[in-house]
Amino acid sequence: MSAIAGVLVTAMVAPALAVTGIATNNSIGMFENLPSNIRPDVLSQKSEIYAKDGAGNPVLLAAVYDQNREEVGWDQISPFVKDAVVSVEDPRFYTHGGVDIVSAARAAAQSAAGGDGPGASTISMQYVRNILIQKTEEIQDKAERDKAFEDATKTTVDRKLKEMKLAIGLEKEFTKDQILLGYLNISNFGGTVYGIEAAAQYYYGVSAKDVTLAQATSLVAMVNEPNGLRIDQPDQPQKIADNQARRDVNILPAMLKEHKITQAQFDEAKATPVTPNIVEPSTGCTTANANIGAGFFCDYVSYIVKNDPVFGADADTRWQKFRTGGFKIFTTLDIDLQTAAINSMFENVPKTAAELDLGSSMVTVQPGTGRVLAMVQNKVFNPAEGASPEETSINFSTDYDYGGSTGFPSGSTYKAFTLAQWLKTGHSINERVNGSVQTFNLATFKNHCEGSGGGTYKSANDGGPTGSMTVATATANSVNNAFIAMAQKLDMCDITQTAMDFGMHRADGAPLKQVVSSVLGINEVAPLTVAAAYAGIAAGGNYCKPIAIDQIVDSAGADVPIPPGECKQAVDPNVAATMAIPMQQVVANGTATGAQIGDGIPVLGKTGTTDGENHVWFAGATTALATVIWVGNVQGTTSVRYTSIPGYGNVGDMRWPTWTQYMRQANQKFPGVAFPKADGSLTQAPQVAVPAVQGKTIAEAQSLVEAAGFTFQDGGATDNEAPAGTAAGTDPAAGTNATKGATVTVYTSNGALKSIPDVISGSNTLGDAANKLGQAGWKFAGTKYQVTGDGCNEQKPIGTEPAVGSFANPASQGVYIIGCKKK
Repeated sequence: MSAIAGVLVTAMVAPALAVTGIATNNSIGMFENLPSNIRPDVLSQKSEIYAKDGAGNPVLLAAVYDQNREEVGWDQISPFVKDAVVSVEDPRFYTHGGVDIVSAARAAAQSAAGGDGPGASTISMQYVRNILIQKTEEIQDKAERDKAFEDATKTTVDRKLKEMKLAIGLEKEFTKDQILLGYLNISNFGGTVYGIEAAAQYYYGVSAKDVTLAQATSLVAMVNEPNGLRIDQPDQPQKIADNQARRDVNILPAMLKEHKITQAQFDEAKATPVTPNIVEPSTGCTTANANIGAGFFCDYVSYIVKNDPVFGADADTRWQKFRTGGFKIFTTLDIDLQTAAINSMFENVPKTAAELDLGSSMVTVQPGTGRVLAMVQNKVFNPAEGASPEETSINFSTDYDYGGSTGFPSGSTYKAFTLAQWLKTGHSINERVNGSVQTFNLATFKNHCEGSGGGTYKSANDGGPTGSMTVATATANSVNNAFIAMAQKLDMCDITQTAMDFGMHRADGAPLKQVVSSVLGINEVAPLTVAAAYAGIAAGGNYCKPIAIDQIVDSAGADVPIPPGECKQAVDPNVAATMAIPMQQVVANGTATGAQIGDGIPVLGKTGTTDGENHVWFAGATTALATVIWVGNVQGTTSVRYTSIPGYGNVGDMRWPTWTQYMRQANQKFPGVAFPKADGSLTQAPQVAVPAVQGKTIAEAQSLVEAAGFTFQDGGATDNEAPAGTAAGTDPAAGTNATKGATVTVYTSNGALKSIPDVISGSNTLGDAANKLGQAGWKFAGTKYQVTGDGCNEQKPIGTEPAVGSFANPASQGVYIIGCKKK
């Protein structure tokens, strides 16, 4: 039948060919040389991004698409839709071979006579045209795409011939039901709405299988003129009227004529006005804002798709693939945590403030997996131009390349990595360091990557203890100079590498700065980066790169490769367990007592305040959740510590109620347990003998003291027998065991002490001894007597006080001559 139809088609189009000047005897060859095979490509479908609710069920966050389409199967479409299309568009669809000879002949005759009668296109031919149009969407070059679209839609005889030939070929390969299904899934229903399922959901809020007869015929009316008969534009009521007219005048009568509906159904449908129930699709990440503020997380996921090479060769290809591929992206976001987080954020941090350009971000990462469970900020996601001050497209939680800012200085949250390197090199948390404000010689700081610097560096402490203290105390109280002193005993490059092992990196993509002040957190980082690092500490030193996607399936339900999880042991588990000891004290009695929840779940953490106090942080973690909050200036340098906002209080303190209110709820769902116990090797206070330095140069004495692991302190000049200018001795004294890292004071000899001479030998009387003493330059202080035995010669001296050979200062010390007394 198809072959016969081909011959008949050629004869049928002869009048039209003559009108266009094409020789009839060429038409047969033209038709025979046209391509005869066409296969529908995978249709462009919307991709959807999902989170998970409390029961683990997927919850739609947003959809992205070029064409809003959801491809469905035969049984998912109402018979009303199928019958309506066939009745009005192609009544002989189930009997012809792709080309309806009767309709084609009629159309050709009317065209030759100069009339505009009904077209000759069958459903198969319309399907072919839609396939050709769909193929043009895949062309990246705009000029080529526009040319292909024109070729697929132009009103010419050769295009019609091509459609006929391809329709005949299509019917050789596919069943009628397959062709009709394909047609209903591919057709445009106005604007970006494609396919009967998306059309039913958008225009009437129901699935294609559940539409009524009145709704089905209204939808089918749009196929004839998608944008002219769409019913979603209330400012153009004529389109609704025209849609109803086509439904009532053309489609319903055609269905009645073809016996697809009864008279009663016809009457009821015709009496039903076209009343659209527009349900806007979840388009783009702005729709993820509703109730849970997930727009920024959704945007982060879209950047992962654009940036990760696992999804394609370049960003444009990757995103085009996801806008059209019908993927379902199942993310790591936990609806329960996200809801608790956004509620806490909006209750405790205002979206805007007259006092400063206020920003805040809070993000949660799961230790041991890196899964991002919550991500919120004090703004509403809106990428549109002209967004209000309460809105932004910048994700404060992420790096610049993932839709974020260029980062914020991390403050003292960065001290955790100096602590980690301190323990990695065998130091103890109970070693002592000097936390006093001091001027450091930069040349004494090692850096095997960049070399040591020159000059000096001096930093203030932000309160807390001073002087000699344990590293544990320095951590709990965030003593700046103590950490600078720790870094002086380490290697700056090694500290940086340890930070990088925990995933730390600048948000702007530049290398981490390694200057001495970097120990105090001058590098600009994203809160997500800090959260993942602290999750690594809480997971026994096992750092996992953040992941936001659990699974992706394509339109056929097959798994799509996703970025793999990456975990590595950043530090030894015992190092991490030892870090947790003082970092828990930060919350228990240190700088983060405001983060106490009182639910008994152990929390480790670290506060952070930047220079000028224009940013504050708290990075806290249980064994189950690591949550970081940042509050500060989006732009500007206003001090948050000394700024208050009516109704909210001090800006610097906003982090505490925001974090605790959220974590109190989060802990109920993900309760943490006790952190692993350290084995004690890095908690003991090692004892070291104080070295003997008397008579050494002060530089030599300092080297000996520091080489033994102590902190050197200059005690100034003192009376001593050592040569003037050399070391007199130490406190604690040489040979005494003291805690490693403790301060050892070295005194400088003034050379004033002299050895008391022997004035006894050769003296026969007390007077002789006194004379000799004076001749030696010593003051005679008088005579003292000791009761001795019967052999006492009361005239002969027996000693001196201080004793002969001992040291004293002749300028201030008198010497007694000692005689004897008989009992």
